[in-house]
Amino acid sequence: MLDLFPEAETPVEIVPARKLAARVAARYLAPFDHFETRAVDTLQLGFDGIDGDFHVGTTRRSGGREPWYPRGTEMRNERQLSIVAADELAIVAERMGIAEIKPEWIGANLVIEGLPHLSMLPSGTLLFFKGGATVKVDAQNGPCRIAGRSVAEHAGMADVEAGALLFPKAAKRLRGLVAWVEKPGTITAGEEISVRVPEQWIYRA
Repeated sequence: MLDLFPEAETPVEIVPARKLAARVAARYLAPFDHFETRAVDTLQLGFDGIDGDFHVGTTRRSGGREPWYPRGTEMRNERQLSIVAADELAIVAERMGIAEIKPEWIGANLVIEGLPHLSMLPSGTLLFFKGGATVKVDAQNGPCRIAGRSVAEHAGMADVEAGALLFPKAAKRLRGLVAWVEKPGTITAGEEISVRVPEQWIYRA
């Protein structure tokens, strides 16, 4: 059996917690019964997520991302916000051979700039918005064929199904993050963000 964790006496490398700075570049809301979003001036955040958004709720139903539960099991909604970076979407678009991928095509709520390798921020990272809201990163947002189909259709790809299949490979570790609201507030245009990356450990076998 693979031993995933070191013995207690085995040393590990500790990466200290650190602070970074970023800025809100764009805000989006999914106002209908579909994950695609549209640009808005502000986002009003409550403990249940973004007011009026498709993914609002303190709980959600499990799906293919949670094979350990029967599909449709009620569980905590840790996917209240989808956060992406324009530079990462540009890489994905290049890999897919298309001109661009707009954030709204894949249901993004926030575009953040100033954080290299946004998608690699670890779980537990806190984003403190200057206006008072705080969100906590749950995990990377795994790319799926549903979002890929949206990209392929909007980009006018000749083979939509091929584009839908290509997206999960092209967007691996570049699809951004999902997060949930830790402290309610309003997110506005150009708002400054203080980012706290938690302490991490690395085990080198």
